[in-house]
Amino acid sequence: MRNILRYKMLTLMLGTLLFAGAVPTVFANNFNIDPTHSFIQFRISHLGFSILNGRFNELKGHFYYDESQSAKTSFQIEVNTASVDTNHAERDKHLRNEEFLDVKKYPQAKFESIIFKEEGMSATLTGKLQLHGVTRNIEVYVQRLGAGDDPWGGYRQGFKGQTSIRLKDFGINYNLGPAAEELRLDVYIEGIRAK
Repeated sequence: MRNILRYKMLTLMLGTLLFAGAVPTVFANNFNIDPTHSFIQFRISHLGFSILNGRFNELKGHFYYDESQSAKTSFQIEVNTASVDTNHAERDKHLRNEEFLDVKKYPQAKFESIIFKEEGMSATLTGKLQLHGVTRNIEVYVQRLGAGDDPWGGYRQGFKGQTSIRLKDFGINYNLGPAAEELRLDVYIEGIRAK
């Protein structure tokens, strides 16, 4: 009887230790996006005469990344469309209205990854972008910028993504001329490993 009890206790202890050992591995690959060090820049032609640069200042989300199993990588990002910032208050007000982002009707833009194919420090990411009430698949060129411990006891991972989208594909039909049909997006994501 004692041997049976000892066996059960050892089995329980071993199972607990194995489970406890597995938990950090699972969480070690989950990252919460640091909103103070993440943003999206955009660039578009202004009537074919110049270039307009701007950014979205507020985003949140999370991602999963494991270098040894990079095909399992996933990103979920949500952007506050009203946080558009071109360093010009009247222009930003115009971009928020119904002719462009229509932020009252569509307060968030969302991205959810589908496929991640990595080669070295770069990758191709396919995912669903929901913008202005329209959802379409897009392809993003991704660079892994680096990873490591931060000064506050955390562990961080950083990525840069680049893509271009056609505004008309997302129901934004304001005519800025043929040179302004495409919008270039540069996405900078810094994540803090979940504890």
